[in-house]
Amino acid sequence: MAARGLRLDADGTTRCFWAGATSETYCAYHDGEWGYPVDDDLRLFEKICLEGFQSGLAWITILRKRENFRRAFRGFDYEQVARFNSRSVERLLGDAGIVRHRGKIESTIHNARRALDLADEFGSLAAYFWRFEPQKGRPKRITHGWLKKMTESPESAALSRDLKQRGWTFVGPTTAYAFMQAMGLVDDHLDGCSIRERTRAARRAFVRPR
Repeated sequence: MAARGLRLDADGTTRCFWAGATSETYCAYHDGEWGYPVDDDLRLFEKICLEGFQSGLAWITILRKRENFRRAFRGFDYEQVARFNSRSVERLLGDAGIVRHRGKIESTIHNARRALDLADEFGSLAAYFWRFEPQKGRPKRITHGWLKKMTESPESAALSRDLKQRGWTFVGPTTAYAFMQAMGLVDDHLDGCSIRERTRAARRAFVRPR
């Protein structure tokens, strides 16, 4: 029997409780993406935008629509998205493949313009975001009880605050923490999860952008 917060699946893999035994998409995301460090600017921009779209929804809803989002937002190339206009917004509002929320669509376009400023100032989005990687205060063992309480952190609050000061929207501290978990700025795979050693190894080998 798996420990609390873990699930032993039919394929013999012990996974974190949230991965969803009935969803191959969710399992693949848990095993191959979540918690691995990312320094690709387009993936970082995509994720911060999709976390904003998730607000009020389940992540699996967004994950199932991710390819549609990528098509609609030009692969989340923020240089291209920054050039979207009011006609682009109306086009996206008519796209049944994505979440048709005017505020979130307009926020993505607005944030793309802010991303240009960040990349210009720091050299890359990666160099900016990785400044907020926690340097201390992380437990040696990630337990179910600890993770359930960690909806945000001092670092995610600092990231959220800084982004908002720079004009970004839909980037609250909970959204920022979910982004940090997914992009590997923190590794929140539970102790005992079969994937945790893979993400830990990836983080050890990762060269932090500067």
